[in-house]
Amino acid sequence: MKLFDDIALFDEGKKRFKDFMLPDEELKLWEQFFGKTESDKYFSTLLTNTPWQQRTRKMYDRMVLDPRLTAYYGGSKGLAWTSDLLDIKARVEQECGITFERVLLNYYRDGNDSVAWHSDTLPADGKHHAIASVTFGETRLFKVRHKTRKDLKQLDIPLTHGSFLLMGETMQDHYEHHVPKTSRNIGARINLTFRISELVKDVYFVR
Repeated sequence: MKLFDDIALFDEGKKRFKDFMLPDEELKLWEQFFGKTESDKYFSTLLTNTPWQQRTRKMYDRMVLDPRLTAYYGGSKGLAWTSDLLDIKARVEQECGITFERVLLNYYRDGNDSVAWHSDTLPADGKHHAIASVTFGETRLFKVRHKTRKDLKQLDIPLTHGSFLLMGETMQDHYEHHVPKTSRNIGARINLTFRISELVKDVYFVR
C-alpha cells in the first residue's frame, strides 16, 4: 500500500473551506488545498532534500531533545529558499493575500513525535503576525483552546494531506495549540509554517 492511498479526503479532489468563526481571532482551513499528486510530490521531495535537525531546548533544569525534526528557511538565520518552498509559498500567498518572509518545517516521524500546549513566543519585531500552516503526509490532530474562556469548547482539527490552515495575527495572544502523541501506528507528517517576522535569537517556533 502506498503511503497516501487511504487518505479519504481526496475522494472528490475538491478544495474544502471552513471558517471556525472563533471569538477574538481568525482561524480558517482549506482541505485539499494542494491536490493529491502534488501533495505526494512535495512530501517526498521535502522528506528527502531537507537538512533535518533535532534541536534541544531547556526544560526545567535540563536540556532535552525536541520530539520532532526541524529546518528553517528565509531571513538572516535561515537556509536559502528552494524552488518547491517558493512554489508552495506563492500558492498560499495568492489565496490569503498575505506575503510571508520565512518558513519553519517540522517533521513528525511517527505518532511519538508531538508538540505540547503552547502559544508562539513574540517575534523579534515585537508583534504577532498571521501564520500559514501547510501539511503534507499523515493526518495529525491539531488542538486549539482559548487561554481564559473556559466556556469555549476546545477544537480538535484533523490537519490532512495537502491542507492549509490560516491563523490570524493575534491568535497567539488569545489561544494556545497542541499536536498530541498517538499510540496508533501512523506514518510521517511534514508541516510548514510560513511566517513574517524574524525569529527571536535562535529559538524555533513549532506547530
